[in-house]
Amino acid sequence: MSLLKKFATVGAGTLGSRVFGFMREMLMAAALGTGPVADAFNAAFRFPNTFRRLFAEGAFNSAFVPLFAKEIEASGMEGARRFSEEVFGVLFTVLMALTIAMELAMPLLVRTIIAPGFVDDTVKFDNTVQLATIMFPYLACMSLAAMMGGMLNSLHRYFAAAIAPVFLNIILIGVLGWAWYGGHDPLEVGYGLSWGVMVAGVVQLAIVWVAVRNAGMRIGFRRPRLTKNVSRLLILALPAAITGGITQINLLINTAIASGGEGTIASLAYADRVYQLPLGVVGIAVATVLLPELSRALRGGQHVEAATLQNRSVEFVLFLTLPAAAALLVMAEPIVQLLYQRGNFSADATVKVAEILGIYGLGLPAFVLIKAFIPGFFAREDTRTPMMFAGISVVVNVSLALYLFPRFDGAGIATAEIVAGWVNAAMLFAMLVKRGHWQIDTPLLTRIPRLLFASAVMATLIWFAMGWLHPWLSNGHFAVRAGTIAGLIVVAMAVYFALAFATGGAQLSMVRRNLKRGGAKNTPAKDETA
Repeated sequence: MSLLKKFATVGAGTLGSRVFGFMREMLMAAALGTGPVADAFNAAFRFPNTFRRLFAEGAFNSAFVPLFAKEIEASGMEGARRFSEEVFGVLFTVLMALTIAMELAMPLLVRTIIAPGFVDDTVKFDNTVQLATIMFPYLACMSLAAMMGGMLNSLHRYFAAAIAPVFLNIILIGVLGWAWYGGHDPLEVGYGLSWGVMVAGVVQLAIVWVAVRNAGMRIGFRRPRLTKNVSRLLILALPAAITGGITQINLLINTAIASGGEGTIASLAYADRVYQLPLGVVGIAVATVLLPELSRALRGGQHVEAATLQNRSVEFVLFLTLPAAAALLVMAEPIVQLLYQRGNFSADATVKVAEILGIYGLGLPAFVLIKAFIPGFFAREDTRTPMMFAGISVVVNVSLALYLFPRFDGAGIATAEIVAGWVNAAMLFAMLVKRGHWQIDTPLLTRIPRLLFASAVMATLIWFAMGWLHPWLSNGHFAVRAGTIAGLIVVAMAVYFALAFATGGAQLSMVRRNLKRGGAKNTPAKDETA
């Protein structure tokens, strides 16, 4: 299977999750708006979700995958199964202990970490504690599911792990439909959503568990012991968890800071959902596929192929994310108005969320590039360097957020996030080049300015077109506004792709040739040139 097809497989599953996520957010915005229950739910959900990204996706998709792949190469499927059972026993035990401790300490955690700004509002504080208590076991389910997903990725079975998150959104959409049909008040909706999150965690774990069994890996429970392989995993996982979840660390800190503003947490969450579409579809797909592919190439001594994988991956993500970033910057308000402005979501909330979304657009390329750069370290079992850069980026984010939030509210927090993202991306890239782990090729250097030019022209076209189309964009009928925005996006995409290919910023034959490789083979291949 070609690298492009693997990106597409993971991207398709992620796209499905993001589309259903949009539906969920649209219904949630109508039901809760940016009111106190929305703030409480988003703050409560952020906590287990952050731990999921730190100790699940960050640690196991970055540290577990190379070690699991190495076990397959060295000891075959039986050795890999034994290693998986050792890890499962330790992970399950740690998660159970962590969940119990966090549940008991939840009031203290909300008061000091999750939402210290809620302390003066007793009702909002109590609701946040209760909602977080209900949802925290979601972490255990998703951490175990992430381990299973890492196994599936190493076995070249990408679809089940990519499609499982869709069920979180399907279940929450069902809860919101129940709330609408029954005419429930916002607080009842908040509690219903929290229980829906818990159920969704169990469903997602069941999906990947069955997929792993169907792939020929039947995992049993072993008494937790710190074997040599488990110790090696833990050494790699701690810095990998911090590095892989840097965006989530920033979001958790920003949530605590934003709790001092009315409706700011919900506004950041609604904007984050929109910008997560291109970030998830492109960035997560590339990171998920690139790590095992790069690890395999380096183990086989295929350094030319490794360099090609890295350069083509960056080229691919910039080709798709630069126009997305430009579009979010100039047309954030009509997008937010279309998606969210109904029910309890007011016009003032639209302006606030759109401002945040436009700023997020400027940081989109940075966060996608981080996902493309980090595998260059993790594939070499170096998780310490990205962790140090992640720490610097957190300091930048917190410092700027504390300074900008009192002056610009949510927009200040969004600005801090994207500046920290660009700092992190720049440091990762500079270190890869310094160590000789990134061979910059001429095609990449010449194509980036051309892609920037095509994106700038597209953004200018959108800006002027929005003025011409104002009567239709401000029309009260949803279908008219949706059709107008869809038509504008299609025309903008046509202009961008035409300019990108016409100026040499991209070549279809080049993309196909350079992304195609025998990634599905387990045996080492000879070095291939682009």
